[in-house]
Amino acid sequence: MTRGKIRSTKHHNVLPGFGLTMGYTTLYLSILVLLPLSMIFFYTARMGWTEFADTVLDPRVVASYKLSFGASLAAALINVAFGVLLAWVLVRYRFPGKKIIDGLVDLPFALPTAVAGIALTTVYAPNGWIGSLLGFKVAFTPIGVVIALIFIGLPFVVRMVQPVLQNLEKEVEEASSSLGASRLQTFRKVIFPELLPAALAGFTLAFARSLGEYGSVVFIAGNMPFKTEITPLIILTKLEQFDYSGATAIATVMLVTSFLLLLVINLIQWWTNRKFIHR
Repeated sequence: MTRGKIRSTKHHNVLPGFGLTMGYTTLYLSILVLLPLSMIFFYTARMGWTEFADTVLDPRVVASYKLSFGASLAAALINVAFGVLLAWVLVRYRFPGKKIIDGLVDLPFALPTAVAGIALTTVYAPNGWIGSLLGFKVAFTPIGVVIALIFIGLPFVVRMVQPVLQNLEKEVEEASSSLGASRLQTFRKVIFPELLPAALAGFTLAFARSLGEYGSVVFIAGNMPFKTEITPLIILTKLEQFDYSGATAIATVMLVTSFLLLLVINLIQWWTNRKFIHR
């Protein structure tokens, strides 16, 4: 038997305490996330299948699904396009008032959603500053819902893309140009692969935020059944009527559908990252 100390193969972290911090993290998630979500399924399970189907497939509820998911998707796509453009301008150019505009990007984060809804309704109403200049109606239509969701979702895209652009060296673009690449080729081969993961992450956050938005939408929507009534409003209405089972049934559909959509988006983001890393 050889002499000497047997070296332990166990890895020691510089800052110990994984077990304690993991326990607090699990407890925190269980109390604030998992437990409330499980209660939604608990109340829904008390309904029979017939009652559940009648509640979630009611024509008025289905119309609200289409508006909520459709408007959220449209707003998220618009935010990706304009959010990337705004982030590019804020990072690559210097102009008077740049810091003010950069600060205004975060305004939807700090502004109460009810205040945002009232402000948008005042501006886009038929007698508002912008609404009176347009040749079509914006407030109290699905277009108004999309505008409200664009307002609250834009910062997510800008703040996700902005750090990537700040870390993207201009010398890389200049090298691409010196090698004979056109502007379109430089963007497609150099810039776009770097921006895509951040843009997808911003799209995911904006889409998820829009699905659950209530305060900024309820004022400008007008809340007309089958036209401008969003799903969160129907859930709130059922809660006010003490129909907890109906509210949780609709919430369950929203929760499961949102989870599946976000899972698909995350899989696309993972596939995109893997594709560009192994190129």
